[in-house]
Amino acid sequence: MAKDLSQPLEAFKAIISCVLLIFSIVLIMGLIAERQTKISEDVSPILAYFTLWGAIIWLTMVEGGQGSLVGLTPVNLDLYKESHKLAYKSTVVCYNGDNLDRYLLGRQFMVVLVVFTVNMSGGPNEGAELWGLPGWVFDIFLGGGLAMILLTCNVGQLNSQVNASHCMLDYINNYFAYFTFLVAMLIEFSGLLHASYLVQYAVAAMAGKPIESSEEARGFGANVFFWGRCLVSLAILGFCFAVTFEALFSEQTTLWSGVPPAAAIVVWVALMCIVGMLEGMQIAFFAMAKLPESERGDSYWAKKTCGLLFKGEGVNLPGFMIGRQLCVVSCMFFVARVTSVSLKEGGDNIFGVDDGLQELFNFGFLGALIVTIVASISWQLVASAFPMLFLNSPFTYFLLSFCLLLESTGICNASWVLAAIHKKIAGFQRDEVYIGTAEERAKKNMGDDVSALPVGVGHMAKLPGFFEKVGLPPAILELMENDPSVKKFVDDLMDSMHSRHSRHSAASAEVNSEVP
Repeated sequence: MAKDLSQPLEAFKAIISCVLLIFSIVLIMGLIAERQTKISEDVSPILAYFTLWGAIIWLTMVEGGQGSLVGLTPVNLDLYKESHKLAYKSTVVCYNGDNLDRYLLGRQFMVVLVVFTVNMSGGPNEGAELWGLPGWVFDIFLGGGLAMILLTCNVGQLNSQVNASHCMLDYINNYFAYFTFLVAMLIEFSGLLHASYLVQYAVAAMAGKPIESSEEARGFGANVFFWGRCLVSLAILGFCFAVTFEALFSEQTTLWSGVPPAAAIVVWVALMCIVGMLEGMQIAFFAMAKLPESERGDSYWAKKTCGLLFKGEGVNLPGFMIGRQLCVVSCMFFVARVTSVSLKEGGDNIFGVDDGLQELFNFGFLGALIVTIVASISWQLVASAFPMLFLNSPFTYFLLSFCLLLESTGICNASWVLAAIHKKIAGFQRDEVYIGTAEERAKKNMGDDVSALPVGVGHMAKLPGFFEKVGLPPAILELMENDPSVKKFVDDLMDSMHSRHSRHSAASAEVNSEVP
């Protein structure tokens, strides 16, 4: 959803948002300089600065790279093979077989790990103070995490998503993007997250629908390698839970002192569920956006949710995505505090492990893995198979309302200012400059193949745009009204997605009906 900063109200919000962002950065930098964060205290402020800004800068590519790689999926690769050679190096691998799904899996862990790294670098230690600030200011911006949330969302996420949504080719036409893509693929190949595939198969079985694949069935050797990684991943996940529970019950986490272990576990589970709901909701909402109103559910809460989500010109759907980003990051920072291990002075290592492994525990790696598999990927997979399960829940409506309220404050409007500056410096141009519009590509017999985007049961791809009038900019809506060819193109795009979904559902139902 583009922000029109020429409007007085939006411009005022952007100014306030920029002031808050600058103030937040100054506070975090000062906290690190005073050695009041974990990394700055344990190692040095220099390392804390390096890890903080390194993580934020990498997050810009992780987020922007996802938007670009998913958004370019339907586009013919030959259109930019010569003009954007580095972008082509990523896409030609990403769109081969099921590699897009593999990339999204590995990329999800990178996002969570970055958030945990930012928390370790810039989060205040217990009892920290800064420059004699009033307690309420410190508690809101540093103790409550608002400063890190604003930094992460505005600089690391939304800024890059704004540019990557329109300048996909330029955004990933560099070695930084290619390296980030390869790291995500390597994480998936390692098998660390393969427990997620067990969830994928379980969800597909419960839905009674097959998981569509662009690859041939695995052979014996490939099956052994695949299932072996699944079992190892499951064992690692179980060990992560064991260490986290041990740390919580022995009060050896970075959570504020005085919080009883039972209360800490309740908070942890609640936050994981909120993150899971928000992750699943984006999948469910995009699924509903492709369906006519008559197929969006008959229950009270489904109608209430869809009524709010698709109200008016549909600006609430992209508005939810912005508010959701704030909510998810906020929850992840709190989860990081709950699950990051911090031994008491002179305390024994958890389970008697050696110091090297204990340092890995202290970094928050285990909590990041739990959040990625249990609170993020699993809920997205469930939503891909059972979108109505989310729409029928009253919690979905309340979370949607809260996300829209957050977005309406304009607290993240600074991201559009940063995006404009970044675009100017980097020299980004819209994709149409290089490959033409969708209509122009179609006239050249190089039209987009919307079916190339993996959607449905067991797939986590977020749609690169809103394939309905929902969420489209006013200029496009006006163009659709004035130009029948544009309206026909958008409608055909919608029909293609919906008919594909219907064919797969019908085929699945036919197969199931033949099973005794």
